[in-house]
Amino acid sequence: MLKDYLRLHFIVLLWGFTAILGKLISVPPVELVFWRTLLAATGLGVLLAVRRQPWRVATGEAAKLLGVGVLVAAHWITFFLAARLSSVSVCLAGLATLALWTSLLEPLVLWRRVRFYEVGLGLLTMVGLYLVSQAELDQLAGLLVAIVSAGLSALFSVFNSKLVKRHTPFQVTLYEMAGACLSIVLFMPVYSHYFTDGRGLQLALSGFDWLWLLLLAGVCTVYAFSTSVELMKRISAFVVNLTINLEPVYGIVLAVLMYTLHIPGFGQEKLSTGFYLGTVVILLSVLIHPVLDQWNQRRQRKAEAADVLVG
Repeated sequence: MLKDYLRLHFIVLLWGFTAILGKLISVPPVELVFWRTLLAATGLGVLLAVRRQPWRVATGEAAKLLGVGVLVAAHWITFFLAARLSSVSVCLAGLATLALWTSLLEPLVLWRRVRFYEVGLGLLTMVGLYLVSQAELDQLAGLLVAIVSAGLSALFSVFNSKLVKRHTPFQVTLYEMAGACLSIVLFMPVYSHYFTDGRGLQLALSGFDWLWLLLLAGVCTVYAFSTSVELMKRISAFVVNLTINLEPVYGIVLAVLMYTLHIPGFGQEKLSTGFYLGTVVILLSVLIHPVLDQWNQRRQRKAEAADVLVG
């Protein structure tokens, strides 16, 4: 189990690195997501073909996986929209509701009881990310869109925790990346008309864009996404999403590292007292969960044993 938690933190670190790659790639966010999902789906399809691993699933299951892919795309698009409508800080503050959303949605989708300590940890994580991001809560529109984005992320994570029990992680990732890419293609006319200030789509790549995109699609998407799906066989969607709340922390630390190494395009990151306090709060919520989970399991076993004795 410890190995699984270490792998989970490693892929969250990779997702934190996506912010760095996004800054290095010259195309706008929606076009970047299009290339990311297209390359990820294509590369994964070729990989499965070369390895002669099964990729086909039943039509009904394919529709479910593609549908979850639409949720993935909607999450990414609303994330970028939130950053456009407000500051990045407000966007991160809204995304801090991810663990809280999961604590509420997981019982509804998986038909289990609400664990109130998970709701409490979700609220604690929100406090931590608020301190980290130093959010300006008066930017209400961006905050609300970011909260919706967090809800979409929580929803597809909970669905994946069910789908991974019937399909391999690579199958799940392949169909969801394909569904995300197709949904972005369908969204592009609306995006081009309303969100590009008359410039239209900007799909042309230049310089090192291809290298950064290949890293983004191959390492940060195919490997990280499929590994996160595989880990959901043994780790709950709530724990996965609670740990993902460390992504902005890792991202800021990596940005500081890029500045220290004098990488062009990265300015100095001022880490306030709120950053350190927020980091401690987030780490606390992540570390407390296994302890509370074990306590809850022991309590349930004692209650079941008592019922058996009474019976």
